[in-house]
Amino acid sequence: MSIVTDQYHGSFKMFLGELDAANKLGNLTQQVEAFVADNKVAAKSIGVEYLEDDKKAVMTLGYRADEPAYEVKLFVESLGKKPVLDAAALASLEAALGERASTHPGVICHELYVTEDNEFLVVFMTHKA
Repeated sequence: MSIVTDQYHGSFKMFLGELDAANKLGNLTQQVEAFVADNKVAAKSIGVEYLEDDKKAVMTLGYRADEPAYEVKLFVESLGKKPVLDAAALASLEAALGERASTHPGVICHELYVTEDNEFLVVFMTHKA
């Protein structure tokens, strides 16, 4: 059984980068993966914010350095474009989220970001077994 206190964390690292042609996070995911591996930390959470004016993304990583380290892998998946956000659109996005998550074993956490053309993308942080 898991214990919620295993997820508590107070250390953070920030990363800045540009989206690639597919609106994905470019090399930001590799930067996060490398930081976790190089610094031998236990990754706990991620955050993503897309800055429309700058056409850049800020990614945050929450972690702990006081417990055994493990490597992670990040995946970015499009959930589709939703020009109108209503109950039906949310249901569709929720179904797509579950479907995409099922293709990535060991999901630790996820984060959603939306581009200026209303494309919903999700980042999954998984345990790299």
